[in-house]
Amino acid sequence: MKKKSRFLQTPIEPFMVESGLASHEVLARMERISFQGRNLATAHRIWHRMLEDDVTIFLGMAGALSAGGLRLVVAHLIAHRYVDCLVSTGANLYHDLHETRGQRHYVGSPHADDAALAEEHIDRVYDTYASEDEFVANDIWIADYAATLELRPYTTREFLYLLGGHLWKTTKRDGILTAAYRANVPIFCPAIADSSIGMGLSQARQKIASAGHIDTIGDIVESANMVIQRPRTASIVLGGGTPKNFINQATVQAEFYSPQVAGHRYALQIVTDVPHFGGASGSSLEEAQSWGKLGADSPRVSVQADATIALPLLVSALATTAPPVLARRKVPIFTLASRTMTIDGQTVSSDRFEEVNEPAV
Repeated sequence: MKKKSRFLQTPIEPFMVESGLASHEVLARMERISFQGRNLATAHRIWHRMLEDDVTIFLGMAGALSAGGLRLVVAHLIAHRYVDCLVSTGANLYHDLHETRGQRHYVGSPHADDAALAEEHIDRVYDTYASEDEFVANDIWIADYAATLELRPYTTREFLYLLGGHLWKTTKRDGILTAAYRANVPIFCPAIADSSIGMGLSQARQKIASAGHIDTIGDIVESANMVIQRPRTASIVLGGGTPKNFINQATVQAEFYSPQVAGHRYALQIVTDVPHFGGASGSSLEEAQSWGKLGADSPRVSVQADATIALPLLVSALATTAPPVLARRKVPIFTLASRTMTIDGQTVSSDRFEEVNEPAV
């Protein structure tokens, strides 16, 4: 009898419908189906492995996820320390601030009469509406706060911690910025100028010369020094964009100054972009290995899916399966209230890279 091929060992198991299945049970069954369903189940398993290991977990957030209803999912991940550092677009943080201040986004239609919306000062994000007048008020609120700060440069990490604190003190509402402030989790926003937060900062400078001075190069130095201090890292990316590359370049820049750094130990991405057009958002995790962004033997998975579908199911499953792991997880401890951040009591400079020499043989 011919020996069965080594490629034909694990059969696909048709998904069996059963009432009352919890989200983690659904994902467990999806491990034996195909395509992005299996990849999403694998993402659940890899995220668990990150939590069980001694790694600093970076979360990248791009796309219109806050406007699209996922901001409290991200706030949950921060508050319960499923992640240790957020890198976000400015738009996600701005739309989070919008709702934390008591305003809303509204169910709309992608087939709306946009000229009619413009007449009523309604802004559209695909099938979601928001008030332009409320956005203007947000910009003024940000400008007024930024104008009260000491006139000096701020990294985005320092400014967003202060902004989150002001937002918490004035609203006492849950959100991404307020969760990060309360949990002492750093947020970086490398493209802050490309957002309404950047517009608010520019309006602060219109009020007071030299206000709204953001040091984004300091973000590069500080994030790389975080990796130098804790060289075992993991990357979770939602939607690609600038946050994805910023997280990856932190390990590359850190490796330039420290031989202990060898790329992320784990990587998980949920993206809709594809690699064959050459953009960073859709680039594969295998491609990241060629840059030294990801370790050669690192567990990894790409889920080609809309995050509004994949993330609620994935995080709901983790909320059931991960608490025992979270209870014993040793998380990095940050202090964030000043220009100089610390991690586990060690200073993390935003001015100069920490240089670590090769260990003596």
